[in-house]
Amino acid sequence: MEDPRRRIPRTDHLLALPAVRAAAESLSLPVVRGLVRGIQDRARRGEIAPAAVESEVIAAVSARRASSLSPVLNATGVVVHTNLGRAPLSDAARQALAQAAGYVDVELDLATGTRSGRGAAARAALLAACPAAEDALVVNNGAAALVLATTALAAGAEVVVGRGELIEIGAGFRLPDLIASTGARLHEVGTTNRTYPADYAAALGAVTGCVLKVHPSNFRVSGFTAEATITELSGLCREHGVPLVADLGSGLLAPDPVLPEEPDAAGALAAGADLVIASGDKLLGGPQAGLLLGRAELIARLARHPLARAVRADKLTLAALEATLTGGEPPVARALHADPAELRRRAEALAAALRETLPDGPAGNRPGEIGSSAIEVVAHDGRVGGGGGAGVPLPGWAVALPVAAAGPLRTGTPAVLPRVHEGRCLLDLRCIPDSDDARVLAAALSALAGLGAPGTNGAPGTDGAGEPA
Repeated sequence: MEDPRRRIPRTDHLLALPAVRAAAESLSLPVVRGLVRGIQDRARRGEIAPAAVESEVIAAVSARRASSLSPVLNATGVVVHTNLGRAPLSDAARQALAQAAGYVDVELDLATGTRSGRGAAARAALLAACPAAEDALVVNNGAAALVLATTALAAGAEVVVGRGELIEIGAGFRLPDLIASTGARLHEVGTTNRTYPADYAAALGAVTGCVLKVHPSNFRVSGFTAEATITELSGLCREHGVPLVADLGSGLLAPDPVLPEEPDAAGALAAGADLVIASGDKLLGGPQAGLLLGRAELIARLARHPLARAVRADKLTLAALEATLTGGEPPVARALHADPAELRRRAEALAAALRETLPDGPAGNRPGEIGSSAIEVVAHDGRVGGGGGAGVPLPGWAVALPVAAAGPLRTGTPAVLPRVHEGRCLLDLRCIPDSDDARVLAAALSALAGLGAPGTNGAPGTDGAGEPA
């Protein structure tokens, strides 16, 4: 008998198929060849019939994208969601990214044809948004900004910092370890819960490189507490000729009434900080970037340091940052200031549309079927996320679904990330543009329709952000 494997189409025949040739325009030839060979191998193992190879190849190359990252609709209510890439960019920033993807005058004066200062437009936009700063520097992220500052100001010397501010940031990175990597020595003062200006005064001396004031960001110490303010520390630092560096983390350039206790760059500089560090991809709502603002002499000192070259921002970051600052309101700002009444209206509209498609009653008409009364609209507080506004509730509303809908929502098209909390799957529309409400509805309908299938359970006990509920 003829070996059926002889009927498996040849590689050159499969690569010549019009659909495969079209896919090769957006995928590299090695990737296309890998998909083809993988399907041929499946046929050789008898997993698919030789006659099905062509259709399988066409389906595979049509579904394959150059990037494996999947777009996600964020229905958790967490605005700056670290696991989802933090801040979603504004339309202006996205357009700027597309334009900057080609050749751009990132370091060229087109009028003279000579080399110019890198990122001058982004720097000018930062200074316009924060006039209290004399100068600004952009690096690739907030941790890099801190490393550059402590290296340039205190390598071989001491960094004086309060014990209650020696924080751990995302993925287990600890501030003391970052500082130690620069060659600076930590000089801890005070206690975890109470630190006074006198503690700093006693530590300042000939070996002090800088004083570091760190906003705790993602936690709060309450009760029997005390801390030295930037205003109090600025006087001490001026007396000793030591720079005062304030790491704010969250990225606010100016005060926000929704977050009255969140420090901002303008306020910190006005209070006497010599150098402020912030993140571009948090409350600023832009791309990942480390922002350094403050005294011109210190910024120039940091910019001249050899490490500045290693942590400099690329053209895409600079373009997106400038557009975030000069373009329309970014999505982060819209989500933070979303009207609770409007969120409730949208949630009720989504719930009503879902109920219309489901049978009446709590359990429908057939075993395992979801009834319309299982869909509820509930009060739900969103969160800032990304280490900003720790503990600050953002009042809003969510649509509550059976917890088993969480898995199908996450793995559907489009992928929707809900919050799983107290045995329910919650869809909070705060971070989703109203233009995408129809997509959320379609995803929810698909998820609910498949609940009778095995393996569609959610993940009880998590909040959709990887944190315990």
